[in-house]
Amino acid sequence: MFKRIPGWIIVFGCLLTGCAATRGFEYPPARKADVVDDYHGTKVADPYRWLEDAQSAETVAWVKAQNDLTRRYVRSPLREKINKRLTEIWNYPRYSIPRKEGGRYFFEKNDGLQNQSVYYVQDSLDAEPRAILDPNKFSEDGTSAIAGVRISKDGKLMAYLLSHRGSDWQELKIRKIDTGEDYPEVLRHCRFAGIAWKPDGSGFFYNRFPDPETVSEEDRNAYNRVYWHTLGTPQRRDRLVYERKDDRELRLHPIITEDGKHLLLYVSRGSDPKKRIYYREVESDGDFVRLLDKADAMYQPIGTVGSTFYFHTDLDAPKGRIIAIDINKPDRKNWKEIIGQREDTIARVKLVSNHLAVATMKDARHVLNIYDLEGKFVRGIELPGIGSVYGLVGKQDDTEMFFGYVSFLQPESIFRYDFKADKVELFRGPEIKIDLSEYETKQIFYQSKDGTRVPMFIVYRQGIRLDGTNPTLLYGYGGFKISRTPFFSIPRIVWLENGGVFALANIRGGGEYGEEWHQAGTLGNKQNVFDDFIKAGEWLIENKYTSTKRLAILGGSNGGLLTAACMLQRPDLFGAVISSVPVTDMLRYHRFSVGRYWVSDYGNAEKDPEHFKFLYAYSPVHNVKAAVYPPTLIATADTDDRVVPLHGKKFTAVLQAKNQGENPILLRVETKAGHGRGKPTAKRIETNADIYTFLFKTFKMTVAGK
Repeated sequence: MFKRIPGWIIVFGCLLTGCAATRGFEYPPARKADVVDDYHGTKVADPYRWLEDAQSAETVAWVKAQNDLTRRYVRSPLREKINKRLTEIWNYPRYSIPRKEGGRYFFEKNDGLQNQSVYYVQDSLDAEPRAILDPNKFSEDGTSAIAGVRISKDGKLMAYLLSHRGSDWQELKIRKIDTGEDYPEVLRHCRFAGIAWKPDGSGFFYNRFPDPETVSEEDRNAYNRVYWHTLGTPQRRDRLVYERKDDRELRLHPIITEDGKHLLLYVSRGSDPKKRIYYREVESDGDFVRLLDKADAMYQPIGTVGSTFYFHTDLDAPKGRIIAIDINKPDRKNWKEIIGQREDTIARVKLVSNHLAVATMKDARHVLNIYDLEGKFVRGIELPGIGSVYGLVGKQDDTEMFFGYVSFLQPESIFRYDFKADKVELFRGPEIKIDLSEYETKQIFYQSKDGTRVPMFIVYRQGIRLDGTNPTLLYGYGGFKISRTPFFSIPRIVWLENGGVFALANIRGGGEYGEEWHQAGTLGNKQNVFDDFIKAGEWLIENKYTSTKRLAILGGSNGGLLTAACMLQRPDLFGAVISSVPVTDMLRYHRFSVGRYWVSDYGNAEKDPEHFKFLYAYSPVHNVKAAVYPPTLIATADTDDRVVPLHGKKFTAVLQAKNQGENPILLRVETKAGHGRGKPTAKRIETNADIYTFLFKTFKMTVAGK
């Protein structure tokens, strides 16, 4: 049913009917251009280079035809049932962890189906909350979203970053919390800016990029600078505080210590986990002291006590340790180790109530312990089960800490720990209206191609029959030291309650076992990531959870690259593929938007001939051969300015051209949406309805009567 037909027939038919796409499910034609690049003596064709121009009439028409094709395929009574069930489950209240400033508590709440969560304040934990910022009022379709909020120390002012249409570019605005009035100025050219309020509330330090009108397109994501903004003044009067003209790629994130004495700059280069730390006194106009400037390890600021700065680092400790540096004696020989490297990997640390709250990963599941500032164990905090701690919130001199917990089968829950009473209590539990007690989670370990032991979580209905017939969805990421610990997903519930199995493979490239695990999946080691994922699929089949025809793989962003590469390397292994907002052109990715910031993980094919060899060996766009491929849905978004949509478009074009079977190869391009952050609830439901309809249809699944 899904076959290519000669281009002259398409053109002639469209001239007669005025259509942009072919009738039925035949693929829209994609012109092949004669474009060839030379990479260190190797000629590489790029016939779909024209799809990189998102605004051209040809690209726009082709994308519309692809969307029409996908829409016709998924629109059905089955989709209506899935959409209805998703909407039912999604409709429950969700809260963020409260944060305390000026004696008041601030948090987000979504009533259930609101497109964006609303920000609230309450004067005490028992007081009535009141709304202070509702982003749903900024756009009718919910595509304006809050990308970050910072409350002033006295709890009276709110600086917030506002994103539109899914873009990573944001406007920075300031609101008076008690009146709901915004200051007149709007600060622009921000991209996940750090905001550091001065203790007196007169203004804040923030980082931004140059005005795009003043630099070349290539430099719009370069030359990040730190500015001081005085409340009530236009952006043009902001004072430049710090820049590094000698290094255009550095990102400078300002932080003011809780005691209000020091301004820190958290300095990073793209996605490289190695960081630098600079500081000076808040009231100073002098130079910054480059406390840690070798970029030799990860250094995460934890907090300060007097002249002592505490850091979480992986220097000489791939799984992490906690150190203290007295800035009056900063030489490395004077550094003090508070908590040394252990068997578990340190995930996050918070200095709260003059203690260290430390969440560690034990085989990709979290453990939470409390230590004193000398590193002495105080107590462990029991967690409900196999899950993740997703936040540690509290003040250094306060006596309470809030933390979030989530698992595959428990939505986000918020706990409060009282240091004085040594008591943990559930502060806000999930109010979801479904019974998840009939499902269970187990963790297994399997051997990858080179013998490496890899963990995998499996979630399923109790009493499952291991007969190889269960539709199974395998998820992975494997990059940028991002750990994929247990998380809750509403669409996954629809999958589980209709007989599906879910598996999460903690493959190399992430941070589950520290920096060595990360490095084992970067640059020339990237094939390890694909091998780990392929072996996960083979294990599920060998152990009778599923079969080749019933095994689907799912991944987004770097995970979209994962599923695309694995599908090309083993098209016989998978029964369906979902590749969401993927990176697929590994020879040119660094040329677009913020792609060059991923070079530390991927490499640069143009500059380094060795990088070219390993990138060319797995780059999805360049490794599609004439073969029979499994049913595939490639999902991207038109305003994604992180992983630009050209990746999904080019991959779709070459895959449709070379697929020798009749399985569908579909492209879904979301409109007025970005990489995923801030996506309105309505669009999330629509997207997942399409994805799961595709899977249910592929595996001939039905929706139980709910």
